[in-house]
Amino acid sequence: MVAAAQVGLGIDEVQAIRDGLAAGRKPKVQFTESAGQIAGQIGQVIELGDPSESDEFVVVRFGRDELPFSPGDLRMAPRGAEPEPVVPAGPAFVLDQPVPVKASPVKAAAAKPVGDHDEAGLPAQRKGGDEVAAPRKAAARPAKTKPAPSLTVTLAYAEGEWTVAANQGAKALAKPYVIRPAEALRMVALVDVPGVQEAVEQIMSAERAEAESQAQRLRAELAEVEARLAELGEAG
Repeated sequence: MVAAAQVGLGIDEVQAIRDGLAAGRKPKVQFTESAGQIAGQIGQVIELGDPSESDEFVVVRFGRDELPFSPGDLRMAPRGAEPEPVVPAGPAFVLDQPVPVKASPVKAAAAKPVGDHDEAGLPAQRKGGDEVAAPRKAAARPAKTKPAPSLTVTLAYAEGEWTVAANQGAKALAKPYVIRPAEALRMVALVDVPGVQEAVEQIMSAERAEAESQAQRLRAELAEVEARLAELGEAG
């Protein structure tokens, strides 16, 4: 019987990472399938938060980003694996912009002078003892290239869910599908547009406040249930 492979970081591995950070190292980890589109990539752990405050307490540096993940999103990186290189500043994807296509320039080869030539550099034709200039050839023109359809990537938020869709012209490359808030934050961080990050932060703050309020209600209900159980235990 083959044992099932462990998914995510175990308690011992988290402790090993904590020891490595204390020694000044930045342990390398690999994103699992639960991390979404970056599954299989390599990052470096730069900080461990308090797991009692949030499930996503493992802060990982991935490229230019430093974002929190849960242990289930990560596994220890294989030996020899290297983290994602830091890319130059600027958006990694372009929203609603046509894909540029460059036409290949066509070079006209110059004729080498051989014998008699006219002023255009073409050999002269002789007719009845008189020299007749050869007809000039039209200069070669670059071939026309049809521009590719525009590519549109849409990140949307509605009814508490983040979705991503992609279209090239009228063709849908990817229908809207749900992504995790952490993935949405990574995408927004790549687009340096004034007001966008502020709007996303407001949405996240509102969701966080709602989650905290719900957690408080659940804790109050749990306290009432425990008190009721205690009363029943004393009555028994």
